[in-house]
Amino acid sequence: MPEGWLRIMTVLLVPLFLSLMSVSTVNVALPAIEEGLGASSADLQWVLAGYTLAFGVVLVAAGRAGDLWGRKTFFIAGILVFTLGALASGLAVSPLMLNLARLLTGIGSGLLNPQIIGIIQTVFHGPARGRAYGMFGTVIGLGVAVGPLMGGVVIQTFGPEWGWRWTFLINVPIGLLAAFMAWRWLRRPVRDQSAEVTPRSLTALDPMGALLLAAGVVCLMLPFMVPGTWYLMGAAVVILALWWWWESRLAGSADPAHQPMVDPRLFRIPSFTFGTLEAGAFLATMPGVWAVQAIFTQQGLGLSPLAAGLTTLPSAVLVAVLSPIVGSKVHRHGPVFVVVGAGFSLVSLVLAAVSFHQISAGAWPYWTLAASLGLLGVVQAFLLTSTQVITMHDVPAQSAGAAGGISQTAQRVLTAVGLAAVTGAYFAALSPEAVPGMTPPVPEDTALAHGQAAGVAMVVVGAFWGVMAVLAVIDLLRRRRGGSLSLAGPGAH
Repeated sequence: MPEGWLRIMTVLLVPLFLSLMSVSTVNVALPAIEEGLGASSADLQWVLAGYTLAFGVVLVAAGRAGDLWGRKTFFIAGILVFTLGALASGLAVSPLMLNLARLLTGIGSGLLNPQIIGIIQTVFHGPARGRAYGMFGTVIGLGVAVGPLMGGVVIQTFGPEWGWRWTFLINVPIGLLAAFMAWRWLRRPVRDQSAEVTPRSLTALDPMGALLLAAGVVCLMLPFMVPGTWYLMGAAVVILALWWWWESRLAGSADPAHQPMVDPRLFRIPSFTFGTLEAGAFLATMPGVWAVQAIFTQQGLGLSPLAAGLTTLPSAVLVAVLSPIVGSKVHRHGPVFVVVGAGFSLVSLVLAAVSFHQISAGAWPYWTLAASLGLLGVVQAFLLTSTQVITMHDVPAQSAGAAGGISQTAQRVLTAVGLAAVTGAYFAALSPEAVPGMTPPVPEDTALAHGQAAGVAMVVVGAFWGVMAVLAVIDLLRRRRGGSLSLAGPGAH
């Protein structure tokens, strides 16, 4: 490990944890927000979707900007914007103010996240990079899994009115501390060594490419967030085709000041393409699984937000224990680990579907759901840690931020698609007798209806994860034909 690695990883992972927890915490806070602000269902949808949309729109441009002008600068700026958005969210007096604040928070997350990948890619090499990404995977798993638990504890402690506000406000002091640590502990070489080849200018940022990609991402994501906007899918196809043409045109330029924001040649790197698709297929519907669990627990069974949060605890523990171990061995067994993770995902999914049904019928105790979903911790440790290393292994250091941004943008778009598909299937399958928002005692038929709906939602999840498993096996066979299942050498740096 390089000198000062623990400080570097602490600086990088604290904001990462906050940005991910900000997504999952809100799931259990939505009923309290609805009551506290008098928010409509459309308002609540934007509390979730606005953050994701803003996050996805700025990722690639922020990654490219960090490559050019220094990752430390944009990393600290992202933390501060995120913290300001969290403060405004916690003090919101109307649904409109809350949703605008969530957009600001998403922009902050989009600014800081690609810098984390770029810094890891530049500072760590060989097996050390695998261990760093193991820690990265641990925090991703903990941020997603611990978020609902934290939200449940906070709401239980402070009550419905101030509880949901503190799910946002708790980020403010931690965010300020993280910005201070980044300013003190991230060395200047971490910022500067990534920007030595391409001139630092607005032209080098490729503003036209940034604008086209942002517009294409918005048009692609909005139909899954706003009813009646499916016509934007056609616009998305046209805009993204123009973006690809524009980036390909710039990629042929010999002028270093006129280079593409995202070099299309990145997608000729098999490890980058396979890793991005595998992680994207998994992350597309994993948040949907936890959303279904939260709805089933609270609305189907009438249990508390704290109970919904505690269900994620076994997964969080397994992620924390296994990710560092996987990270230390990923350079030797990464492609095999992805297949192992894909296999565990399908096993966990089947067990979860059975658990939803049996619990709703009163045949199994509730803890069996936590046990079955706990296997997702194993999946995240094996799959997310490995795909992160595989995705970035052969990417040149000067393109690390943009490459990380495009990979995460694909994940954000697929998450929007998957979340809409999973929750849409869930509510479509509910029988008319099931009334969302019911409190105990819950009629037996309502619990059964929610159990059946959860089973339908798991079928949708299975379609995405089946694709992921097929991709993992194809990549493994491809590498076996190439004569090596390991990631030989230190990778690009």
